[in-house]
Amino acid sequence: QVQLVESGGGLVQPGGSLRLSCAVSGIIFSIFGMGWYRQAPGKERELVARIGSGGTSTYADFVKGRFTISRDNAKNTVYLQMNSLKPEDTAVYYCKPEVSRDYWGKGTLVTVSS
Repeated sequence: QVQLVESGGGLVQPGGSLRLSCAVSGIIFSIFGMGWYRQAPGKERELVARIGSGGTSTYADFVKGRFTISRDNAKNTVYLQMNSLKPEDTAVYYCKPEVSRDYWGKGTLVTVSS
């Protein structure tokens, strides 16, 4: 059974930073790419960043230069370091393995507000 547990969200002021974590179980983590997605109120879920099994990463234009995705295969965990946060980054953040079925966790809420 695939399980995804996101953590690290919270309330942060504009310009602040947060580090999200996603613990993954039920798959051979090291051989799959992983993505971070987000869904803001009233909007569709969108891809924020992804990292391949070999560590190659890509980012959505709206987070380039501010967010960094990384992974620790020994811990079956993927991270999202978020810097220079903006109010428009407010959303529930989810991680997702790049496998044939859609698996989603409960997400972690990030609120950027003064």
